[in-house]
Amino acid sequence: MRTIFSKIRLNGYQIIGLSILVLISAIGEMLLPSLLAQMINKGVASASEKIIFIVTVVMAGITVMSCIVNFLSVKLATRISTEFSAKLRTEVFTKIQSYSSAELDRFGIASLVARSTSDIMNVQNFLTMLLRIGILAPMMAVSGLVFSAATGGKVSSVLTVAIPVLLIGLSIIVVLASKYSIKLRQKLDQINGIFLESLEGVRVIRAFNKQKKESFRFGKANEEYTQTTVNAGRITSFLMPVINVIFGVTTAAVLGLGAGYVEIGAMEVGSLVANSQYISMVLMAVMMFAMVIMMFPTTYACSGRIAEVLETQSSIKDGDFQTEHRPLRSTVEFRHVTFAYPGADEPILKDISFESHPGEITAIIGGTGRGKSSILKLIPRLYDPLFGSVLVDGVDVKKYKVEELRAMIGYVPQKNVLFSGDIASNLNFGKESGTEQEWKRAANIACADEFIEKKEKRYHECITQGGMNLSGGQRQRMAIARAIMKSPEIYVFDDSFSALDMKTDKTLRRNLKKNLKNATVIMVAQRISSILDADRILVIDDGRIIGQGTHGELMKTCALYREMAEIQLGKENIKDE
Repeated sequence: MRTIFSKIRLNGYQIIGLSILVLISAIGEMLLPSLLAQMINKGVASASEKIIFIVTVVMAGITVMSCIVNFLSVKLATRISTEFSAKLRTEVFTKIQSYSSAELDRFGIASLVARSTSDIMNVQNFLTMLLRIGILAPMMAVSGLVFSAATGGKVSSVLTVAIPVLLIGLSIIVVLASKYSIKLRQKLDQINGIFLESLEGVRVIRAFNKQKKESFRFGKANEEYTQTTVNAGRITSFLMPVINVIFGVTTAAVLGLGAGYVEIGAMEVGSLVANSQYISMVLMAVMMFAMVIMMFPTTYACSGRIAEVLETQSSIKDGDFQTEHRPLRSTVEFRHVTFAYPGADEPILKDISFESHPGEITAIIGGTGRGKSSILKLIPRLYDPLFGSVLVDGVDVKKYKVEELRAMIGYVPQKNVLFSGDIASNLNFGKESGTEQEWKRAANIACADEFIEKKEKRYHECITQGGMNLSGGQRQRMAIARAIMKSPEIYVFDDSFSALDMKTDKTLRRNLKKNLKNATVIMVAQRISSILDADRILVIDDGRIIGQGTHGELMKTCALYREMAEIQLGKENIKDE
């Protein structure tokens, strides 16, 4: 929790104001039993209606004042905790945005969502309770003990036994329950992960009729979470019985001792009533504080998970190189690059070297899972290589500020993600101040105008979350248009034409070559027909470049490439190659 409070500071003036309000409320509540004692001893005993009326009015006034003060204190405590959680949520979100893909892979999306929502909400609820009851309970306990000693004398000695017994019992319950808190959060992460995976893959699950299997998998995780919750609940279920037993025994002891003192004239009836109420208040204050303590193990576990996010530093660090001092423009070079994903047993890329220059199209082709997409991820520093260097414009990418490096790159990922809004807002993701003329140009180059112009609202047509109201090919063309809006020096296409038909693919490639003459284009492709006119083709197998050249050169020098060409294009179409 120290990490959280070092990041988000509470407003000192608000805390002081809240403490004053709580103190006033506590004093008001402590005055009521004393006034009740005065009413009984001086008013009821002497049958004085005047005294009874005056004391009643005073007690009513104090009660109304306490209600108003309580309302203000609750409002202020809620405001403090809500503002705190809002700032904390922003801090966590900002931190996650700075993560590289390695950190995102390490935590997992489901866990990060849980840490950013339910974990922060748990901390907020605990803070609200702490600010209200955590401040009020000690004040009531101390003042209750003082007033009880003043009005009850020896009767108050019952508390010297009751309070330690209550604290010991509550401590045992808290310690036993706390061991389940972290385990519960871990089980919740597991459930969130399965649920998120099932939602994302719902079409696949239905297509393969695996609903029962997925339900069983979710049911098993849910059962484990339920069992852990039940075990924790069994322990916490002893809380109220322990409190009620101690509360009842203490009250009986107070009334028993007090009755004896009243009988021998050592104590007035009003004082006994007031003293019993003070003792009840003390025990109630201890019980309320115990309720706050019961929340602490879960909150501590949640705060630890949040702190882990805040303390984790991105493996991608900014350099200090000034982009205006670049010796080259629009060039990409890999020098003996070896790369492995975090936790992998062996590198996915091994000794990769090539260069790509302005006006050139470099295509990367190979079998599935051979490392093609991994090459592209190293250019905008989504990951960093283990060995070797990736250079942009003659400078190692690690020397650039990440923001400035990525500003030079138009990246179209393998999974095309669109955001809720409209077509225009998605295109402006590439350029915030984009105009309608620029939208039309980008859409025309990406062949997206074909379906956009058919929409009723055209560029202001609604896009649902993830672009699910568009087809796969439409999402791909939108993603390409978004990158073109950015007008970068380097275009990186990660298998961005796979959902396009042959005609659209050919038109789009022609448009790119015509309009991106001064830019460097690096693309991953599955279809050889998409890269026939590439200036350089890299053939990747088992993480290594086994062939490099134009289509004609590779047909003669690379057996794997020729085999792929024969399968895709047909032997009869390449017999003269």
